[in-house]
Amino acid sequence: MKEVPIWEKSNLTLEEAAAYSGIGINKLREISNDERCPFVLWVGSKRLTRRKDFDRYIEQTYSL
Repeated sequence: MKEVPIWEKSNLTLEEAAAYSGIGINKLREISNDERCPFVLWVGSKRLTRRKDFDRYIEQTYSL
């Protein structure tokens, strides 16, 4: 089975989001714990990052 590159996926795991952005897993977990986080998608207890929303969030954020 062919693996899809990270930049083509619509949803990323925390590990993939960390590799994609250069932001640490713990920092991403801290940010995405907020109920109003604009880029997190919960599938049961699994936390996914919506890549396009995450890109927008990073573009608009000055400091983490």
